[in-house]
Amino acid sequence: MDTTQSAQHDAPRGARVGVVRETNTDERRVALVPKIIPSLLKQGVEVIVESGAGLGALIPDELYTEAGATIGDPWNADVIVKVAPPNDAEIAKLSAGQTLIGFLAPRNAENKIDALKAAGVQAFAVEAIPRISRAQVMDALSSQANVAGYKAVLLAASESTRFFPMLTTAAGTVKPATVLVLGVGVAGLQALATAKRLGGRTTGYDVRPEVADQVRSVGSQWLDLGIDAAGEGGYARELTDEEKAEQQQALEDAIKGFDVVITTALVPGRPAPRLVTAAAVEGMKPGSVIVDLAGETGGNCELTEPGKTVVKHDVTICSPLNLPATMPEHASELYSKNISALLELMLKDGALQPDFEDQVLADSCVTREVDA
Repeated sequence: MDTTQSAQHDAPRGARVGVVRETNTDERRVALVPKIIPSLLKQGVEVIVESGAGLGALIPDELYTEAGATIGDPWNADVIVKVAPPNDAEIAKLSAGQTLIGFLAPRNAENKIDALKAAGVQAFAVEAIPRISRAQVMDALSSQANVAGYKAVLLAASESTRFFPMLTTAAGTVKPATVLVLGVGVAGLQALATAKRLGGRTTGYDVRPEVADQVRSVGSQWLDLGIDAAGEGGYARELTDEEKAEQQQALEDAIKGFDVVITTALVPGRPAPRLVTAAAVEGMKPGSVIVDLAGETGGNCELTEPGKTVVKHDVTICSPLNLPATMPEHASELYSKNISALLELMLKDGALQPDFEDQVLADSCVTREVDA
C-alpha cells in the first residue's frame, strides 16, 4: 500500500465555507468579500461562492475566482455564511451537521432557531457575540451600526430644509443645525461624529450616564435628564413606569428645540422604547427631521411608520429598515472581517473544531449538533 496516499487519506480535510446569495429583496450585502478569501485559504479552508452572491455589493464572480474561491453550490459546504436570517426555503437546503453563521435574530419571537435545531444545524448568531475586548473584531452588530449611524445623518441632511453647517455669506449668516441623538451606542456615536463633521451643533442623550464622556469625546454636548438605566452587556435596562414618565416629559420639552433628531435606542428582546411623543413632534419647528433607526422593533417615535418616510405636523419622519444594506460595499467589507475572525476562532489546522469553552463561541452558538 502506498503510505503517502494513506497519509493523505487519513489527513483531516479542510473545512469548506459556502458564501450564499442573499434572497431578501432589500439585502445587498454579502457575507464574505474577495479580499478576505486569501487569508482563509492559507488556513486550509476551501471557499465556495454562489454565482451572483456579490452582485448587490457590485462584486462580480470574477473577483472571487481571482481571489481563489470556487463559484458553485455553497449549500453543501461544512459552514454556510450569510447576512440576513434564513427563510424557510433556505433552511430546507441545509443538512444535519452543517454550521450556519449570520444574523439570526435570536431575541426575535419570529426567529428560525427552532427550525434550525430541528434540521440538526449548528448555528451561530452574530448578534449574540459578547461585547468583550477580544471579540470586538467579531462584533457585527457594532460594525453595521457604524454604517447605520453614518447613513442616518446623510439621510437627515438630505431631507432637511435647512443647512447643517453655519454659513456666512454676503446675504447674511445662517446658523448651524441643532442635532439631537437619542441612544448613544455605536450607531449614536457615529451619528454624532458625522453630524459634527457636517457642521451641526450636536447633543447626545442616553439613559446610561456613563456614556456622557464618549459623547463629549466626539465634540458633542450631553443632555442630562437625571435618569440612570445602565444594564448588562453595554445595553440599557428597561425603565420603570415612573422613570418613563419622567423621561418622556423632559425629552418632550428638549426635543422641541432641535432641527434634527436621530433615534437609535434599543432594548434587546423588547419593543423599542418610545422617546419621541406625538406632542414633541407637533412642537418641533416646521421643516425639522426625525430619523428613527429603531423602526424594525416598532420605532422610538410615536408617529413612526416603519420602512416609510412620512410628514406629520410639517416634520419629516424617516424610518429606514436595514440601512447598512444601502451601503453594501463597505458594510460587506466590515461584516466580512467580523465573519472571518469568528471563523478563525473555530478553525484548527483548517478543520472546523469550535471550542465551546470559549466564551465567544459559547455565547454566540444558539443551537448545536448535540441538540439535534
